[in-house]
Amino acid sequence: MTVGAAQPSSRSSDATLRCRTWLAEAALRCLENNLHPDVAEDPAHLVVYGGRGKAARDPASLAAIKATLVDLAADETLLVQSGKPVAVFPTHPFAPRVLIANSLLVPEWATWEEFWRLEALGLTMYGQMTAGSWIYIGTQGIVQGTYQTFLALAAKCFGGTLARRVVLTAGLGGMGGAQPLAVIMNGGVALCIEVDPARLRRRLDTGWLDEEAPSLEDGLRRARAAAGAGQAVSIGVVANAAEAFPALLAAGAEVDAVTDQTSAHDPLHGYVPPGLSLDEAVALRAADPEEYVRRARAGMAVHCEAMAGFAAAGVEVFDYGNSLRAGAVDGGLDRERAFSYPGFVPAYLRPLFCQGMGPFRWVALSGDAADIAATDAAVRRAFPDDDGLQRWLRLAAERVPFQGLPARICWLGYGQRDAAGLAFNDLVRRGDVGAPIVIGRDHLDSGSVASPYRETEAMADGSDAIADWPILNALLNVASGAAWVAVHHGGGVGMGRSIHAGAQVVADGTDDAALRLSLVLRNDPGTGVVRHADAGYPEAQAVARERGVRMPMLGPQ
Repeated sequence: MTVGAAQPSSRSSDATLRCRTWLAEAALRCLENNLHPDVAEDPAHLVVYGGRGKAARDPASLAAIKATLVDLAADETLLVQSGKPVAVFPTHPFAPRVLIANSLLVPEWATWEEFWRLEALGLTMYGQMTAGSWIYIGTQGIVQGTYQTFLALAAKCFGGTLARRVVLTAGLGGMGGAQPLAVIMNGGVALCIEVDPARLRRRLDTGWLDEEAPSLEDGLRRARAAAGAGQAVSIGVVANAAEAFPALLAAGAEVDAVTDQTSAHDPLHGYVPPGLSLDEAVALRAADPEEYVRRARAGMAVHCEAMAGFAAAGVEVFDYGNSLRAGAVDGGLDRERAFSYPGFVPAYLRPLFCQGMGPFRWVALSGDAADIAATDAAVRRAFPDDDGLQRWLRLAAERVPFQGLPARICWLGYGQRDAAGLAFNDLVRRGDVGAPIVIGRDHLDSGSVASPYRETEAMADGSDAIADWPILNALLNVASGAAWVAVHHGGGVGMGRSIHAGAQVVADGTDDAALRLSLVLRNDPGTGVVRHADAGYPEAQAVARERGVRMPMLGPQ
């Protein structure tokens, strides 16, 4: 099924400013886009994705943020504390217009239980990654990274393609919904388990999922038939993964790879325990949250045990960064068994991180889909010899529908992102696009996160939990002139398990923007090269030497 990139509706769909600067206007439009009904999972409750990932703490805070952005001067900076605007300070025009910190807790108190207590008091919120930093772009935001992961999986294990291979996975929410399309973009068959029928049907309606099977048995039959015929197709089944995965393992289901993208990072609001309907889960969550969490973690243990069983049987199995393995340990599964299969970064992506490669995304503030076509063309011209990038841009234009404001994402590395940003600035300067372009990224990047169960799992020097790096990344992006910068705790993997940062910059066609773009988009991925070179990766050390990254203690080759 081919889905065209339909033009969305947007309240701000032109070059008319409501704010006093384009930097503030970009933040406002991206905040509103996070909560666009085609983008957010539960906009009425300000939830963008990931179970509880919010754009603002409460409606009053949202209204105050928007009003403040409208009035923010070119030499002022708004501070946002866990979704609540707390102050505006005089700074200078080159400073960020917004600085954000979400769900940061002192380490000894960094538990879900303490977070929930503070959240109930109205003192904090969970920002996930791009929800609370206002740069979520719908399911496309994770598609390219997921595509990149399955591409690397195919290269490592299946001769470069997933053709005639079945990938079993679970979760079709804001993050997991990218999986079916990413699998079929790599030529494979995706068998996707989703506990919520509404989420599965939303993916059908938007073209991210091809078809629904009425039962697990029928879904597997269809998947094997499609693989045998060399067809690339995605099939969804409504079921609980903690029940479906063990059943498929016990039945000897013939699958080639297994992963998971359920919201296991949040045992209270994300993961649904086995044995409960959705209505029963909602009732238990409200009546007895401690029992709910206990049952959710027990379900994770069963779920993870089944994945470990597939791995023991010779199937390629990987954790996709949702903290299922850690949750399974909390639920009673032996730690060695739970971690008997690797995370996706050490398994496939670390060589790319060593080059400063990661998710580079941009949003057309005009609301005009033609602006993304123009930027796609600019990227193709800038990197004509990158076959993987060229293929992705073609497939994205054909297969990826826009949600909210038109946007695009691709993976670019150190020395590439600034070139793309300056090319976009020239498009704005010449009037080839209708309004400025905001450039950002996922927090899942090479130098912006400390997450021992995901991006920094199994670092060569054992520095998995060193969290200085995302803080240095954020500070450097502030000094480099980013439009807004955010530091978060827990996104993707849960409280106590990660610190991460994000930054955005605006191409508005001016010389000021060109300077900001050149600094932010070189320095930001540069921290990824440095982080991995410092950890001892020869690939990153070679990049640092070859591309002139100054590291005082790197030494000669």
